[in-house]
Amino acid sequence: MDYLAHSSREGIPEQSYYDHVSNVLKMARDNAQRVAAHSNYGPLLQQAMEYAALYHDLGKLDTENQRVLRTGKGKLPMKHWDAGPAYLLSAQTSIIHNLAALSIYSHHTGLPSLPAEAAKGKGKIFRECARDPSGRIIKEVTDERLADYVNAHQSTLANVDAIPNMQWQGPNPTSLLMRMALSCLVDADHTDTARHYNKVVSEGNIPLIADSRLQSLDRYVAGLATNEAEKQEVFRLRQQVYDACRNAGPSGSGMIACDSPVGSGKTTAVMAHLLNVAKLRGLRRVFVVLPFTNIIDQSVDVYRKALVQEGEEPDKVIAAHHHQAEFEDMETRVFSFLWNAPITVTTAVQFFETIASNHPAKLRKLHQVAGSAIFIDEAHAALPAHLWPQAWKWLRELVEDWGCYIVLASGSLTRFWELEEFSTPPVILPELVIEDVRQNTLEAESSRVCYRQKNVSLDLDGVCDWVREMPGPRLLILNTVHSAAAVAKRLAEVSRQRNCVEHLSTALAPMHRRATIKRIKKRLSNSDDADWTLVATSCVEAGVDFSFRTAAREFCSLVSTIQTAGRINRSGEYGESELWNFKIIAGDSLKEHPSFRLSARILEDFFKEEKVSSEYCKEAMKREVRESNQGNSENDPIVKAERNKDFPGVEEKFEVIDKNTLTVVVDQGLRERLEQHEKASPSELQQKSVNIYSYLKDKFALKPLDGLPSLYAWTLAYDDFLGYMAGVLKLNNDPNNFVV
Repeated sequence: MDYLAHSSREGIPEQSYYDHVSNVLKMARDNAQRVAAHSNYGPLLQQAMEYAALYHDLGKLDTENQRVLRTGKGKLPMKHWDAGPAYLLSAQTSIIHNLAALSIYSHHTGLPSLPAEAAKGKGKIFRECARDPSGRIIKEVTDERLADYVNAHQSTLANVDAIPNMQWQGPNPTSLLMRMALSCLVDADHTDTARHYNKVVSEGNIPLIADSRLQSLDRYVAGLATNEAEKQEVFRLRQQVYDACRNAGPSGSGMIACDSPVGSGKTTAVMAHLLNVAKLRGLRRVFVVLPFTNIIDQSVDVYRKALVQEGEEPDKVIAAHHHQAEFEDMETRVFSFLWNAPITVTTAVQFFETIASNHPAKLRKLHQVAGSAIFIDEAHAALPAHLWPQAWKWLRELVEDWGCYIVLASGSLTRFWELEEFSTPPVILPELVIEDVRQNTLEAESSRVCYRQKNVSLDLDGVCDWVREMPGPRLLILNTVHSAAAVAKRLAEVSRQRNCVEHLSTALAPMHRRATIKRIKKRLSNSDDADWTLVATSCVEAGVDFSFRTAAREFCSLVSTIQTAGRINRSGEYGESELWNFKIIAGDSLKEHPSFRLSARILEDFFKEEKVSSEYCKEAMKREVRESNQGNSENDPIVKAERNKDFPGVEEKFEVIDKNTLTVVVDQGLRERLEQHEKASPSELQQKSVNIYSYLKDKFALKPLDGLPSLYAWTLAYDDFLGYMAGVLKLNNDPNNFVV
């Protein structure tokens, strides 16, 4: 009998059980082998993946499941992931079998809470103990039929080599190992299924060739030299930073800090260091982790110019991962972002929430991180303070157990790892930029910006009237997407011209943020174009190569204030510039961000104490965590959940932003192509969509795309000025509605 793994659909024939299991076995084995080359857990991972891949679909051999697979109608009646653990844990119990059983059990439903599994009792761990719709206990039915499944499996896969028996004598598996194992299995499973149904799967075989890319980067940086006298000193300082980073040897601890001021060229300098380390240590990828999604395109543009070799496709060498793109359903998996390019630029949200996740679709790409060089830029802004204790432990694990090398960089680096609230014991990291070079750049930094505060709170009109009086070009940062859009709209209204204001936030799709950033840079380079304002959210406060004359920022935190200062007068071209902090009067148009109440109050204290400078950032972070009653890092609730291997608990608690978001397509042309089942790449989907909280689905009338239930269409007004907020402000009957 020819058993099936997948039904026929959309004119594509069914896939046999033999073909699918054989393919998944090969790919999972390859995934594990590549990871194992960089891991202390290599042999354990490889052996467990052999078992997991071979038996992951054992339950599909059930007669009832086969009947559905042949007709292609309905869902499989038997939960097929119960059979693999039943077989593996009945044969013999070992660390290898347990890890394989956990991976199979989780490959559709996600990693469970191991304490909850243990509480189910002997013989029930990693088993489905609930009842099916007919009232049968799934585990009992599986046990009754298990011998039939195994016989069918062995007869079908008789030519597959037996897995050699190995006993693991090393350390016990960590939570991160369990995520890595599930990642190897799920990626193989999803990839083979997508290929069978002729779905596009992103390339993953382009080598890093670190030495060649480093030489290209050297030539690119040398080509930035200028003959303009006023810029020569800036270039000289940047070249010093580049040379210091490029020529620095790897840190023996696997982690190093780079505290180099704004405008000192960290984008290229740290990349040079990482490529050099990758060359020396045989690393396979580079990840650039940024705090905000809108800086991605800026960094990607630089890296594509500097690192792509002749004949290569830039978007396949330097991948831009803007926002969430992990899909579980079979129709949409093709759009999942896989982190399999030699260099991936992503956000801190995507990077850390992937590590924290227990969901198969999100974890699918995690195994690509092993053996990578990782650049966490603007590290202080990467995560909220309360998430750093566990995030720091993950970074240490990536270095110690998974062959990674990490640079933590910032223009105002907050060394949180030196505080017991974040690291036990506190850690001192070596510096990437030597002291003489750091001092040269800090001296150039010291006279750029004067910090001030507004003593009265402002409503919408007050903000607009006040900011228009400032010397331009001006930067105005607000704490919410809604506030930024409302102010941008009102400024355009009172000026009666669109040209007086630019707007930048995640309400815009990446393709429109990219165009806006390009336009802003062009305007900033024109000294005759000064009377205008950029209204934005915190997405511009770090890493963006902007230099405004003055700025105003809604009270947020000391670190945010210091970072905003990096967006004005970057080269001292305006002499000394002012950065104002102010409060809003919350209402229909201006919205308070509750997450910033504590840090904003601490910033007010620092103004009173005359401590508004980068040297006090660590103290500000210390006050914030202590006022939040966070104790020693080992007592942190996320750390405890991770230690207990409570995977759903970690995923729930480790929330950088609300995870319940939907991918919403805002481009009508892409929407029509997708609904007509025409091909589109994950990169195109990223560029032409936004993420919107799922609880707003009904309010914003979001509609699933035909045949793609995990993708939604934006049906309200959208434009390249306010993005989806153009429709939201109208929907809210905003009295300030003004169409430009």
